Amino acid sequence: SQKHKHKHTQRQTSPSHQPCHYAMASLGTSFVQIKFDDILFYENCGGGRYRPNSLPPSTINKAEILSVLSHRNVIQFYGAVLEAPNYGIVTEYASGGSLFDYLSSAESEDISMKQIMTWAMDIAKVEVVLGGIPVHTECRFVLTADSVLKICDFGASKFQSHTTHMSLVGTFPWMAPEVIQSLPVSETCDTYSYGVVLWEMLTREVPFKGLEGLQVAWLVVEKSERLTIPSSCPASFACLMRSCWLTEPKDRPLFKHILSTLESMWNDSHLPEECNTFLHNKAEWRCEIEATLERLKRLERDLSTKEQELKERERRLKMWERKLIEQSNTPVSLCLSLTAAHGGLDSSL
Repeated sequence: SQKHKHKHTQRQTSPSHQPCHYAMASLGTSFVQIKFDDILFYENCGGGRYRPNSLPPSTINKAEILSVLSHRNVIQFYGAVLEAPNYGIVTEYASGGSLFDYLSSAESEDISMKQIMTWAMDIAKVEVVLGGIPVHTECRFVLTADSVLKICDFGASKFQSHTTHMSLVGTFPWMAPEVIQSLPVSETCDTYSYGVVLWEMLTREVPFKGLEGLQVAWLVVEKSERLTIPSSCPASFACLMRSCWLTEPKDRPLFKHILSTLESMWNDSHLPEECNTFLHNKAEWRCEIEATLERLKRLERDLSTKEQELKERERRLKMWERKLIEQSNTPVSLCLSLTAAHGGLDSSL
């Protein structure tokens, strides 16, 4: 469905706003339905890929989830537009843009440990509060004008009481191995994704940059590859990220334990200087990440070459097999005649 980020000038109490009862029965919730004509658009910040003719289930799903959440770090939900073909979710406007875009900008070069720790703790606190609502890789983080981080999209989220499986959605670099394989999931699949977001904030790099999604999936699941943690990264951060990326979901920390770890790190008087030194010396350790990416690309290229060699070998074997079959099906009398014609037949015959 088409999406727009905008400022909504109408209040929820407007007479034109009608309660909508599309909520899941088990939640017993309803949300405000907003008329499309009541929305004033100031800027088109993005768009969807298609405009369906029927109400997208994802719109209802997102509205249901956001309507029951009230938290400083969750985007404020105003209501939903359910008028064809302009379906959409209406929320507060986060003028700071996405966290991903910020980390990719020159502005992020001045990021400090205090800011990273604030955002890392905010995300962990939201996860602890949400409890039975896992936030998977479809979750997006945005920033307000005063740099408050907010979760704004629960497109792939499911209430744990409804299912322990997750469909194959999202972006591979942020997905836990069990999610990639469509296996049963738990809270700790979000722990894995959290570790990737923490890595992004510390390195201001794109996870597995330059690799295709399926390549990343193969490397993570089949080769147990993980993002490179620079050697000069503070040990406490490195240890936390590695624990988030453990292959066995049961071995990864729960968010209440992550939050406890972060609080201990916050009270470490030596960590700020160590971390800020690491952040500002990116030129010295970025080569480690690039070296790993090159190794992974070579590994994938070698695999592709071997696959091509095996395919070529298989093709030649099939050709040889066909020739043998053809020869075995040739009549004996014909073979004898051909042999005699070439003087190779014994005269006694």
